[in-house]
Amino acid sequence: MGKEFSSLAFEINNKIIEKKNLVHDLIKRSYNLNKFANDRFHSAKILIHRFTLNLVYTMDAKEILKVHVAKLASLTDEQFDYFFSFFKKQRFKKGQAIISEGDAADCEYFVISGCLKSFFINDDLKMFILQFAMPTWWASDYNALYNHTPATISVDCITDTEVLCLTNDDRENLCNELHNAEHFFRWRTNKGYVAANKRLLSFMNNNVKYRYEELLKLYPELYNIVPKNLIAAYLGVSRETLSRLYQGEK
Repeated sequence: MGKEFSSLAFEINNKIIEKKNLVHDLIKRSYNLNKFANDRFHSAKILIHRFTLNLVYTMDAKEILKVHVAKLASLTDEQFDYFFSFFKKQRFKKGQAIISEGDAADCEYFVISGCLKSFFINDDLKMFILQFAMPTWWASDYNALYNHTPATISVDCITDTEVLCLTNDDRENLCNELHNAEHFFRWRTNKGYVAANKRLLSFMNNNVKYRYEELLKLYPELYNIVPKNLIAAYLGVSRETLSRLYQGEK
């Protein structure tokens, strides 16, 4: 009886071990499958983002702005022609300042090509980057623009950049004359406010590795355009810390 019981216990133990091994194998396969799926999804997102940017580069400024506005508001062709007439095209060279601290900021800038950065330098000469602006993004010192105060935020060009400039007065005139233009600017501001809050919450709640990976997933093309020291300044870390994270992704 004792031998039979021991044999039965041994068999049950082996079955349990087999089940455990099977579960561990399934978990491992599931992890690898999820990792593969995430990698494929991330690769697909990069390709879509690059395709979108390449499509933008083949369109003229008016077409780019029209597609952008249509995502939030409906304007007839005649209304959009009038809307577009308030914008002025400008080109800037790599490294050129558009807004410097202390300037009067009377325009906001819609990026057609290239990339801008909005930043602040504190008393210790440390740079804090608030925003990168790639094609179809907007940039300015909005506090200075709306409140008619000297700029505290600077905007300059990471690359050669083409923009459409809209003055504060012209934007207000458009909002007064075209209801759908007011709708567009209101929703654009709302989306910008939400994005700024998300970034602030991420900065308060997540470590730098998570923020780095989040930025890479949301804006993969930044890493082909923006120097690593500027990405480090955006994340609030040293260039060396970013290098370790960047190497970890390879």
